[in-house]
Amino acid sequence: MILIDGNSLTIEEFIQITRGRKKIALSEEAIKRVNESRALVDKLVDENKVVYGITTGFGKFSDVVITGDETRELQRNLIVSHACGVGEPLPEDIVRGIMLLRINALAKGYSGIRISTLNTLIEMLNKGVHPIIPEKGSLGSSGDLAPLAHMVLVMLGEGEAIYKGKRMSGKEALEKANIKPVELTSKEGLALINGTQVMTSVGAHVIYDSIILSKTADIAASLTIEALNGIIDAFDMRIQKVRPHKGQIDTSKNLLKLLENSSMVSHQGEIRVQDAYALRCIPQVHGASKDCFNYVKEKVEIEMNSATDNPLIFYEDGEVISGGNFHGQPMALAFDFLGIGLSELGNISERRLERLVNPSLSNGLPAFLIKKGGLNSGFMIVQYSAASLVSENKILAHPASVDSIPSSANQEDHVSMGTIASRKAMEILKNVRKVLSMEILAACQGIDLRGNKGLGVGTNIVYNIIRENIDFLDEDRPMYEDINKCENIVKSGELVKKVEEKVGKLY
Repeated sequence: MILIDGNSLTIEEFIQITRGRKKIALSEEAIKRVNESRALVDKLVDENKVVYGITTGFGKFSDVVITGDETRELQRNLIVSHACGVGEPLPEDIVRGIMLLRINALAKGYSGIRISTLNTLIEMLNKGVHPIIPEKGSLGSSGDLAPLAHMVLVMLGEGEAIYKGKRMSGKEALEKANIKPVELTSKEGLALINGTQVMTSVGAHVIYDSIILSKTADIAASLTIEALNGIIDAFDMRIQKVRPHKGQIDTSKNLLKLLENSSMVSHQGEIRVQDAYALRCIPQVHGASKDCFNYVKEKVEIEMNSATDNPLIFYEDGEVISGGNFHGQPMALAFDFLGIGLSELGNISERRLERLVNPSLSNGLPAFLIKKGGLNSGFMIVQYSAASLVSENKILAHPASVDSIPSSANQEDHVSMGTIASRKAMEILKNVRKVLSMEILAACQGIDLRGNKGLGVGTNIVYNIIRENIDFLDEDRPMYEDINKCENIVKSGELVKKVEEKVGKLY
């Protein structure tokens, strides 16, 4: 059980709940804050005060006053009218993340929701009632209105949900889970959908996976260094310390750990004076992406623990203030940056793969890493596929955050497109994972063809895992099967886990 207080949720706890299905409960302090915030909302409604989103319409309709008798209808209409999402449903772990992040934001006590309504959402998360939330339809400001409305539909006993692996109506899912639907009252609909939780859930999963993938990139690079008898002097810590970017230093530490005791590496002057950039500059390139990921993680953890709806209820001061915390720009820029950082891991990986398969660059390996070239194509088209993926990433890495389209009759005249930025980063991540898997396969093939004279303490673990699952390529076979097997191993996190058990924590 993980206690939710609105202020201290970490990425690691987030993943334990979204993928590990850990249950949650509100802290006592959070319950107190939620109740006090709600009390102020009830007071304002009773006094017929004109407050945006409580006794008025929304967006351009903010000047339309809603009477006390109509506030319940107003909140339901908000949800059903805003449920305009399109596209494929978001994966269940991301949906769970959306629910969790909305719960955490509401637990801060600035949203004016009733504790009973919040508990319904908590019960849905704990019992595994997962709303069908379409992936597209958000401008990222005023928050993720359309997709979050689909989440709330199920709370009302409408919409659709997945429960125990089956897709069904929201009403049926709640009944099967023994959860009563809610009837929203003043402020609650807005409190539930006005926020950045969709983009943040997508981005939080991507940054978590990116940090693991950056370690995998160091593993893949280390195997390639051995397959090409790469020069290890470029990773000397004296070089890194005179340009002390943290990511660069951490990458060099990883490479030296992985390659310790390797008989496959060389030193400057033994075979060549220096290597090409794709090998020699691994610390600088991988390190820059690591620094990017650390920046994005910091921003995501701030956003995960923020109040992002409008208006906000400051019950201690007796005030309700309209502002713009729903605007996704801080996340939009971060997720565009994340996509770029991921793309570069793929770009340099593909260049290393090219050096492995190209006989003009591979330092004596057979063309396309196959013994009977001509009769066999070997890894020729593997490199084609990798090139296709990194080129696609270059298109996807175009920033979403520089775009804006006015909405709500120009009342909402600048939007973030942050949800698009997060979804792009997710696609880039998937592509990079595939490219690194291709490099790992090719590097292991190159090591076998070169003659394995003894690998590093870290790379030897990875090589053995690959060879336990995927055979040496002696003659052509359907390569997609090998690529998929390797990608599944990479995606599982097994490579990083097994290496860290042997050599210690990678950075």
